[in-house]
Amino acid sequence: MPAHVTTCRCGFQRDDLPVAATFTAPAPAATISSASALIRVAAALIVCAGVSVGWFLWTRRESRDSSTAARATVRLAPVAQADARPQTPTPVRPADPAKDPSTTPDEAKKNNDAKNGNDASPALEDLVARVGPAVVAIETSAGRGSGFFVEKDTIVTNAHVAGNDLSVHVRLSSGNTLVARVDRVATDFDLAILKLPSPIENQAVVDLGETTRVRPGEDVVAIGSPLGVFQNSVTRGIVSAIRLNGPVTLVQTDAAINPGNSGGPLMNRHGVVIGINTMGVRNAQGISFAVGVDHARELLSGRHVATTDSTPIRALNDSLQSTSTSDTDMARAKAVRSYESTLANAARRADQLDSYWRRFKADCFDGSIGGGFDREWFSVFETDKMHGTVSPACHNSFAYIQNEAGTIKGIVALAEESARKGDVFPGVRRDLRQKYRLDYAGWDR
Repeated sequence: MPAHVTTCRCGFQRDDLPVAATFTAPAPAATISSASALIRVAAALIVCAGVSVGWFLWTRRESRDSSTAARATVRLAPVAQADARPQTPTPVRPADPAKDPSTTPDEAKKNNDAKNGNDASPALEDLVARVGPAVVAIETSAGRGSGFFVEKDTIVTNAHVAGNDLSVHVRLSSGNTLVARVDRVATDFDLAILKLPSPIENQAVVDLGETTRVRPGEDVVAIGSPLGVFQNSVTRGIVSAIRLNGPVTLVQTDAAINPGNSGGPLMNRHGVVIGINTMGVRNAQGISFAVGVDHARELLSGRHVATTDSTPIRALNDSLQSTSTSDTDMARAKAVRSYESTLANAARRADQLDSYWRRFKADCFDGSIGGGFDREWFSVFETDKMHGTVSPACHNSFAYIQNEAGTIKGIVALAEESARKGDVFPGVRRDLRQKYRLDYAGWDR
C-alpha cells in the first residue's frame, strides 16, 4: 500500500510511518457535502429575494398605472355622459342686474353704468373742451342767462331767461354775437327754444339723455355764465336726488348754480345733458335744481301741451314755504297767490287794450313812442314820451285809451298796496309783474 496511505480499505492501519511523513487527509466527504448545501441554500435565498423585490416593484408600478388610468376614466366619464344627453341651457341673468341676487353691488353698479353710458368716463378737462363750445350766453331785455345748442340752429334755455322778448342776443364761446328768435316757450317747464336764421357750420352740439336713467350719487358738471359775465364757467358735483314737483321732474344737485347759470346744461361725466339748470336755493349751500331733460325733449318734438300756469320756480318756492309752520309765512304765501291772480286779470284786460292801441297808432297817431315800456300805451301816463300828435278826429279814441289805461293802473296799484301789506317780497312782485308784462315804475304815481 502506498506510503501516504495509513489505513487500508481492508481495515489495516499502519503506524510505522515517520512523523515527517505524516499526511493530513482532506475533510470527509460528508463535511464537503454540507458546505455545498449551504452555498446552494444561500444562492437560492438570494435569488428568491431578488425575485421578491422585482415582483414588488413590478406590482407597485402596475398599481400606479391602474390608479392613473382609473382617475383618467373618472375625469372623462362625465364628459361622455354629457355628450350622451341633451345639454342643460346656461341660466340667464335677470334683465336688471341689480335684482340678481348673485350680482355684487359693485357688479350691479358697473352693469348699470355700462347701460347708461357711464362706464368709461373721459377726463373732466376733455369733456369740457368737447362740449364747452356748445354752451352760449344769452342777453335779453330782462337780464342774462345761458343756453346750449342741441342742433346747429337750435338752442335750449329757460323760459325766465327768454322773458317776453321775441328775439334775444346769443354770444358764442368764440365771442361772436348772433340774434336768435324765441320759437317756443313752456313756462310750466321753465323752458324755451331759440332758433337761429340759419345753421352754423361746424357748430358743436350736445346730446340729450334721459332723466329715468339718472342715479343719485353720480357725478355731474354744470356749464354756464354765472352773474352773466363769467361765460363758460364750470362747476361740478353729484346728483343729490330726483324730485317730482307737480308735473315737473327736477334734478337736485350740489353743483353750484348761480344767477346767470340758468338755462345752461347739467351733464353727466360723458357730456350727455340730464337737466337744464334753473335755480339755486338762496341761503342754502349745495341745494340747486335743474329741469329734467325729458321735458326739453317733449318741447323740441312739438308734443308739449301746457297743463298749468305755474312755473317750477314758483311751485318749488311754494313747496319750500309749505314746510314752515309759521303763520307769517302762510299769510305771505296767500298774499302772493292773491297778488298774482289780480295781475292775471289785469293782464287780460291789458291784452285787449294792446290790440286797440295798435289800430289807434296806425290810424290816429303820427310819431313814435319812447321810454321802452312793456306795453306802448303806458306812454299815456307820460305824454312827454309820445313824440308825435294825435289826429283831431281821434280824440275820442285817445280818451278811451286813457280811461282804460287808468282803470288798469288802479287795479295794479291796489294789488301792489295789498301785496305790501301782505309782506310779499319786492323781488317776487317784480318777477310777477314782468311775467304779465305789467312792470311799470309809475303805478304808484
